[in-house]
Amino acid sequence: MKRVLLYIALLAGITTTYAQVNDSNTVSGKVLNAANDQILENVHIVNLSQVIGTITNEKGDFNIPAKVNDTLYFSYIGYKPLQVRVTNDWVKFGEVKIKMTELGIALEEVVVADVQLTGYLEIDAKRIPVYNNYRYSISGLNSGYEGGSRQPGAVNKVLGAIFNPADFLYNIFSKRSKELRKLRKMKKDDEIRNLLETKFDRATLMALLQVGRLDIDEILRNCNYSVDFIKFANDLQILDAISECYEEYKILDRK
Repeated sequence: MKRVLLYIALLAGITTTYAQVNDSNTVSGKVLNAANDQILENVHIVNLSQVIGTITNEKGDFNIPAKVNDTLYFSYIGYKPLQVRVTNDWVKFGEVKIKMTELGIALEEVVVADVQLTGYLEIDAKRIPVYNNYRYSISGLNSGYEGGSRQPGAVNKVLGAIFNPADFLYNIFSKRSKELRKLRKMKKDDEIRNLLETKFDRATLMALLQVGRLDIDEILRNCNYSVDFIKFANDLQILDAISECYEEYKILDRK
C-alpha cells in the first residue's frame, strides 16, 4: 500500500512539473542584425496583446510575459519595426532568434530660418518667432483643450466640439473602444513610456492602437490639438493627449 501511494505521489509531482513547464507565461529570445548576426542591445519589445514592455540586455537577450497567439512588437532606432506572433513551438521549446533589418536613413532637407540678432536681449526676444497654442480648461473635465492660436472664435470652437461628441468623437472612439482601453495599461508600463518618449514616428502607437497615422492625426484634430502639437509632439505626449481626450469623451458620452 505504501509503495502504491509513493508511486501516486511521484506521478503527481511529475505531472505538476510538466504542467508548470508547459503553462509558462513568458517567452525568451535573442535579437540580432539580419545582415551580420550582430547582437542588438536595448531593443524595445512590446507585447501588443497584454500591453507589457521590456528591452534586450547587453547580450541581445530578452524575456517577456506572453502566451500563445500574443503579438510581440520589436522596435529599434535605424531598423525596420517587426511584429512576431508567439507560437506553440516558441512556448514549448524556448528561446528563438529574432532578426531585424537595418534601414537606409535619408535625411530630409532642413531649412533654418534666418533670424538677425543684435545682441540686445530686449530687442532679440521680440524677433524670435513664438508659437502660441493656448489651452482652455473646463471645470469638471480632466484637463484643458488646445484651441490653437488666440482668436475670438477659439473658445466657441472648443465648447462646440466638447458638447457635441457624437459629431466627431463617437465615430472614431466607438469603433476602436477595444484598442483604446489599452491606453491606461500603456501609461502605467515604464518600458512603454520610456520607448514612446524617444519616438516621433507614431509607429509604436499605430501598432498598439491598431490605427493608421492619419487616424491618429484625425483624433488629435478632433480633440482640438494644434497643428504644431500634432507635428512636433513625441509619441508619449501623443499617447497622453489621446488618453485624456478619450477619458473625457467617455464622461460626456455617459451624460
